[in-house]
Amino acid sequence: MASQHPLKIFVSYASGDREQAQKLYAYLASQGAAPWIDTEDLLPGQDWKVAISQALDETDIVLLCLSKKSVSREGYVQKEMRLALDRALEIPSGEIFLIPCRFEEVDLPYSLREFQWVDIFTESGMRKLLKSLSLRAEKVGASPLYVDGAPVAEIKREKSPPKRRTAGASSSKNVEVHIHGNVSDSNIVIGDGNTATNTSND
Repeated sequence: MASQHPLKIFVSYASGDREQAQKLYAYLASQGAAPWIDTEDLLPGQDWKVAISQALDETDIVLLCLSKKSVSREGYVQKEMRLALDRALEIPSGEIFLIPCRFEEVDLPYSLREFQWVDIFTESGMRKLLKSLSLRAEKVGASPLYVDGAPVAEIKREKSPPKRRTAGASSSKNVEVHIHGNVSDSNIVIGDGNTATNTSND
């Protein structure tokens, strides 16, 4: 059996978000993925437009990092967004390929509103991102992502211990999600809003 390749993740960001994007890059690499970001993977002497276009063509999934800086400015991140959208048209409907990742509360550009976003400045948002990346890895035959040494795919929903019910009380179930460690200790939980409630579908 052929060995699995690390999940290829293209990280697109605005120059004003470089520090946060580099933290995201480092975190994804630590979980077993193969992220691509210009500051690390664009080599001296390369034609950067050709290199970025090739990386987009070869990637398994694209993360469009969004902030007030990126959505309000013209620049290459807007071109990368258009290239990523064109590439997404080649992916079968219903498959995960392009994920808008919000670094902060910001309205999505109109062209991205059909894609479910994720708030990676929240702990629950980071869990959701890892689950989506894990699903994509499984789909393309890439090696699984890991959190604290355990595959993300092993995140399970577990029932809490049953509560004693009194007569006439309605039945209820509590569900908890365990991720084999505290994601908030990692570099990826960024910004002052890491305890905010995720505004995407929980």
